[in-house]
Amino acid sequence: QVQLVESGGGLVQPGGSLRLSCAASGGTLEYHALGWFHQAPGKEREEISCISDSAGTTYYADSVKGRFIISRDNAKNAAYLQMNSLKPEDTAVYYCADYEVCSTSLFGSGYGMDYWGKGTTVNVSS
Repeated sequence: QVQLVESGGGLVQPGGSLRLSCAASGGTLEYHALGWFHQAPGKEREEISCISDSAGTTYYADSVKGRFIISRDNAKNAAYLQMNSLKPEDTAVYYCADYEVCSTSLFGSGYGMDYWGKGTTVNVSS
């Protein structure tokens, strides 16, 4: 099983930006759909975005649409989440996940993610 490691979290002011990275070890991500979800203290997990193995398909949660951009670089065995116009409600631990497939039927269902990393913390506060 490929191991996923997230990085790039931190403290940022409202309106700021962060870029999260997801690095893989122990295998290639080239044929894997990937995605991100977050979980804030006391709240349920929320899927944010997913991207197909070829990067030809992406989906976003309504809460981040227009602000976040998911991408991947198969040559670098990595995926990214560019987060712009951050809001305090974006504060959470962010996880990179392997998706069975990035599709309308699975994204947002809570059942599409096979495994994930340990997460990176994002804190949006003034």
